[in-house]
Amino acid sequence: MSAVRVLVADDHEVVLEGVRALIERQPDLEVCGLAANGREAVELAQKTKPDVVVLDMTMPELDGLDVIRLIKKKLPDTEVVVFSAHSSEEMVEEVFDAGAKSYIEKSQASQDLVTAIRSLAEHKPFFSTQTSEILFAKFLLPKDRQQQSRTELRLTAREREIVRLLAQSSSNKEVATALGISIRTVETHRATLMRKLGVRSVAGLVRYAIRHHIIEA
Repeated sequence: MSAVRVLVADDHEVVLEGVRALIERQPDLEVCGLAANGREAVELAQKTKPDVVVLDMTMPELDGLDVIRLIKKKLPDTEVVVFSAHSSEEMVEEVFDAGAKSYIEKSQASQDLVTAIRSLAEHKPFFSTQTSEILFAKFLLPKDRQQQSRTELRLTAREREIVRLLAQSSSNKEVATALGISIRTVETHRATLMRKLGVRSVAGLVRYAIRHHIIEA
């Protein structure tokens, strides 16, 4: 039986090497690629066609949710386990909506990550204890609160990308260049986002981005 092929994507070299070492100690698993940003993760996935992608949510160049959607669109048989330092009800729900089947906190890597990879290789979802508690707590909410949670404000992929770039102190011109759009379009997006999120400054966007793990504090 051939080994399960795993692509690891994280913008921290220490984490990449740690996860690679953990996986390579398993006789039934092998690392087929390492990616340091979201765009590279998508490109390497298309090239190497892994069975499972281990993905950090906070990635440069392409947001983690965008990476999941693109990989699932281009490689529907490849499964994704999100490997993140943070977890929240909103983030867990967005990750599963995007197409991932597992969410593991980095603090639980040694206990859960290998098990999650093996489970996903068989196309079975795997939930860490913390993720299970988040999902169970939501299940126990009254029906009206569950409906409210499902209809809460969500940003589009493009809006998340603009928030990320603006929160990283990019100017309107830099955002326009990075996304291949006009400065006027960036200004329009920025104004719309501030209204949508109820913030009045870039500092407010930064706080939103940190709170929702679009960027790291």
